[in-house]
Amino acid sequence: MRGVDAESRKPAHLTTAPPPAVPALAARLAVPAGVLAAVVAAFAYVGAVDPNEPGHYPVCPLLRFTGVHCPGCGGLRSAHAFVHGDVLGALHANAMAVFGYLGFAVLWAVWVVAAVRGRPLRIDPGPVRLWALGALLLVFTVVRNLPFGGWLLP
Repeated sequence: MRGVDAESRKPAHLTTAPPPAVPALAARLAVPAGVLAAVVAAFAYVGAVDPNEPGHYPVCPLLRFTGVHCPGCGGLRSAHAFVHGDVLGALHANAMAVFGYLGFAVLWAVWVVAAVRGRPLRIDPGPVRLWALGALLLVFTVVRNLPFGGWLLP
């Protein structure tokens, strides 16, 4: 018989499959651990190769062609200072990047807790929060390029 399970004589689409097994803890933590390993490797590289010395990293194209510091300008210098424990230097190089590092750490910890509990990580910041973040980055960019915002320049 075509389309019918021979053992139960039920149509194939009506047979019940066993419920999926909950993955082991190690399998649930594999992706968060991989992401952490990649971030640690990137910070280790930036900590070892000083961005303050010319020639190691490419120059920001926006800064090169317009003279305007983008929100990411100074991010590598900030990461270098952060890795070496110089939090004030990291804040001076790029304050938004430091808040990004801390936000990543919190988000990663929430991800690991959700993975340990066997729950998926659901992040839905919503349009209001995304627009607010965009506005904050825009204000940061404008202020750091104005004469009174020179303290935010890298």
